[in-house]
Amino acid sequence: MTKISEALDQYTGICKEAIVDSAAKLSKSFEKIIIEILLLYMVVPGKINFTQLGRYGRHGEQCYRQNFGRKRSKSINWLRFNISLALRYFGEVGRMAIAIDPSFISKAGKKTPHIGRFWSGCAGAVKHGLEIMGLGLINLDAHNCMMLRAHQTPGTSELKMRNKSLTEHYIGVIKRYSKELLKLSHLIVADAFFSNSTFYNGIRQYGFHLISRFRDDAHLCYLYEGERTGKRGRPRVIDGKIDYKHLDKNRMQLLSIEGLMGKAYTLLAYSKSLKCKVRLVIWQMPDGKHKLFFSTDTTLTGEEVLDFYRTRFQIEFCYRDAKNYTGLMDCQARDPWKFDFAFNASFASLNVAKLMMKERGMDYSMSNFKVLMAGTFLTKRIFDVSRYRPNQTLINHIFKELFGCAA
Repeated sequence: MTKISEALDQYTGICKEAIVDSAAKLSKSFEKIIIEILLLYMVVPGKINFTQLGRYGRHGEQCYRQNFGRKRSKSINWLRFNISLALRYFGEVGRMAIAIDPSFISKAGKKTPHIGRFWSGCAGAVKHGLEIMGLGLINLDAHNCMMLRAHQTPGTSELKMRNKSLTEHYIGVIKRYSKELLKLSHLIVADAFFSNSTFYNGIRQYGFHLISRFRDDAHLCYLYEGERTGKRGRPRVIDGKIDYKHLDKNRMQLLSIEGLMGKAYTLLAYSKSLKCKVRLVIWQMPDGKHKLFFSTDTTLTGEEVLDFYRTRFQIEFCYRDAKNYTGLMDCQARDPWKFDFAFNASFASLNVAKLMMKERGMDYSMSNFKVLMAGTFLTKRIFDVSRYRPNQTLINHIFKELFGCAA
C-alpha cells in the first residue's frame, strides 16, 4: 500500500510543510481537517461542495461546514500558507511582483453574503453575482504565477453604507496584507482600471509602486532636460505633451523584445493624472495603434515594465484552473467566513498541485493531474476497505507509466 499512496503522501506532505512554514498555531485535529480538505479539492469530481466532501471524505458533511465557518483568527493564515508554497515553487530569488485582479463569481440568490452587481470580463457586462480580489505572486524569470489570497468584494449597496468607493475597497485589501506582501515585492501589477491617482496614492502610502497601462489618450509629457535658470520659483519639470503620432525619438530608446509585433520605445515621462514621473513604454503596433505601459518605479527598465505587465496575465490562468478544477465557483453557503475559506482552499489546492507537478518533473496539466490523483485516491480507498494486499510489482510499473518516474 505504500507505493499506491505515494502520490497522496507527497501531496499531503507538501501541505504539512507549508503549514509548519506559515507558523500557524493550529490544533492537531484542525490541521488534519485542513490537509484532508485540500486533498479532497484535488480528488472530488464535479462540483466541490459540502455534500461532495461528506461523500468522499472521512467526516460528515456537518463537520466540514463547521470548519469552513471558523473566523479568521481561529482558522489558517492562507496568505502565509501560500507564500510558503510560492517561495518553494519559485525559489527565494528572482524578479517578483504582486499581481492583483478582481474576478466575477456567478451566483444566484438574495441571501448570499456580499451578493451584488459586478463587472464580468467574460460577459463584457455587469452581472448579478460575487466578486473576489485575487492577489498573486508573479515571477518574471519563471513567467508564472502562484495565488496568495482571495478577498471577497462587498456589494454596491454595502459599499455605499460604508461610504466607500470600489477603488477605496481595493486599497483597503492591499493595506490589510501589506506587511506580508512587502516582504515579497514593492511592485503591484494591475490592469488599466487601476491606473488612476486615487489607487496609486492609496497604495503609495503603504510603500508600493504601480505597474499598469494608461488609456491610449493619456496626457503624458516629456521631461525638461535643459539647464536650470537659477531663478526663484519651482523648477521646470515638463517640456511639452507627447504626440503619439509624431514621437520625438531622440528623447527615447528603442526596445529590443523578442516576439513583439511592431516597435516599443521607452523614456521617463510625466503623468498629468498621477502627478509623478513614470517609466513609460510606448508600444506602436503594426496597425498604427498604440498602447501605453508604465511603472511609477523609475529604476525599472522598459523591458522589465513590459515583461511584468505581460506576465500579469498568468493570474488569469490561475483563475481558469481554479474555476474548472478546484471548485472556485462551487461553494453553497450563507456565511461569509465559509466563502472566504472555500475561495482560499481552492487557490491553495491549486498551488500544491502546481508545486507537486514541478517537483515530480511532470508537464503542467491540471486535467491530467486531477485524473491521476482521483484515480489514486479511489484505488487506495478500495484497497483500504477490502483489506486486500495488491501486487506491488504491478503497481510500481503502473506508477512509472502514469507519473513518469520510478515509484
